[in-house]
Amino acid sequence: MKQTALSDVHIALGAKMVPFAGYNMPIQYEGINTEHETVRKGVGVFDVSHMGEFILKGEHALDLIQRVTSNDASKLTDGKAQYSCLPNNEGGIVDDLLVYRIDENTYMLVVNASNIEKDWNWIMKHNTKNVEMHDISDKTTLLAVQGPKALETLQKLTDINLSEISYYSFRKGTLAGAPNVLISATGYTGAGGFEIYFENGYARQVWDKVFEAGAAFGIKPIGLGARDTLRLEMGFCLYGNDINDHTSPIEAGLGWITKFTKDFINAGNLQLQKEKGVSRKLVGFEMIDRGIPRHDYIIEDGSGKNIGVVTSGTQSPTLQKPIGMGYVSPGYAAEGSEIFIAIRDKKLKAKVVKTPFYKN
Repeated sequence: MKQTALSDVHIALGAKMVPFAGYNMPIQYEGINTEHETVRKGVGVFDVSHMGEFILKGEHALDLIQRVTSNDASKLTDGKAQYSCLPNNEGGIVDDLLVYRIDENTYMLVVNASNIEKDWNWIMKHNTKNVEMHDISDKTTLLAVQGPKALETLQKLTDINLSEISYYSFRKGTLAGAPNVLISATGYTGAGGFEIYFENGYARQVWDKVFEAGAAFGIKPIGLGARDTLRLEMGFCLYGNDINDHTSPIEAGLGWITKFTKDFINAGNLQLQKEKGVSRKLVGFEMIDRGIPRHDYIIEDGSGKNIGVVTSGTQSPTLQKPIGMGYVSPGYAAEGSEIFIAIRDKKLKAKVVKTPFYKN
């Protein structure tokens, strides 16, 4: 099992460690609800160094990215990032990812931990113009400093004016004494904040200084458990749950990152889906009856007919009610539709709602 550069720190802090995507990762420290609230109201730090980072360089780097991703990376300028996905040939998704434009001929792709090897092989397979590719995943530490006090915390550690970095933009510079840090106004929590990428050798130094800077705001380390409840409150997709090799971006409500103004893998079939409609749609729902929906629970209509499946579910710490996401037949996808979740031998009532569940 792989360790991040900070695994020893998490263990020393008493984190509950679990195997995740081949890494030894902290699932929680004090408890998911407490950690969740810390991020919503103050500032928390996630070690997400298990994520993958690829550098693509050369005059054909953009061409390769355009062919393998669904979003239009030609719209990016230096210092901008976008959310995208890698479509496969069968109508599904190889992975979802972030694309960063460093300069005209240099890009960084950030992919999911469980898909690093799969994504690398997929992109390499389509690299017909000898784009220079570097997998820097094992050399890179990634911290997500998230919450309304994240900016004030990190501003103490850098000369870069962080308030000038707009959403899905980034700057590179020195932070907490570490050089060449990529500071990105992105995150997976809906609470605001930054994701910071830097070399492993500075991991302990940066971690300690970030906690020192955030002490006045009650900064805490946050595990993957709260990361999941935070992203679900925002209705963000999790690869392996809500999207996978068999779910299309159109079904998953990711038409907004699927741009038919360019040619990309399986674009023709996905465009047909967009025009003709799909046989299922990913929706958000709130429970009306008491019960917590979980991954793979069956969704039924009032007569007991199977109309879909739950992909993610939890008790929302902020809303204090059970919420979930799942695929349903299009006739049940409209806001307000009544659906039933089969939990053990019970049929529990729920209603389809618009996401995000949490509105700041």
